[in-house]
Amino acid sequence: MKILVTALSVLALSTGVAAQEGHLNVRTVVQKEEVTIDAEGKRRTRLVDANKVVPGDEVVYTVSFANISDAPADNVVITNPLPAELSYVDGSAFGPGAEVQFSVDGGASFAAADELSVMDNGSERPATADDFTHIRWVIRNEIAPGAQGIAQFRARLD
Repeated sequence: MKILVTALSVLALSTGVAAQEGHLNVRTVVQKEEVTIDAEGKRRTRLVDANKVVPGDEVVYTVSFANISDAPADNVVITNPLPAELSYVDGSAFGPGAEVQFSVDGGASFAAADELSVMDNGSERPATADDFTHIRWVIRNEIAPGAQGIAQFRARLD
């Protein structure tokens, strides 16, 4: 069975967004890093809800997915649009067992980052992270019943 999931991404940063389609349950959570110094003087970093974000702050999008059916899910593709207020942090997207692709045309087409180009003042140039409009993870293997996974990327508030 082919499953195509669009992970909803919003700038309502304090809560995650859940979506369910077919046999997959998908949830997107937006967080930011919080750095603290413990009583022993050690620096600790953890992810917390992004309740307040100001321009220049980075946020971490974590897309978690789980096969909630009794059948394997194959040909799974998860697509996450980048809100216009955010810029993708170059090299930050990953997903174990997934091929990461990007779009520069509003999600009409996808390719590896180094294969994309855009028109700029009448001439073509290689696309940069600032040009990306969508991120897509193509899951290489089927997702067994009950199996879970994550995909993640960072973006900066413009």
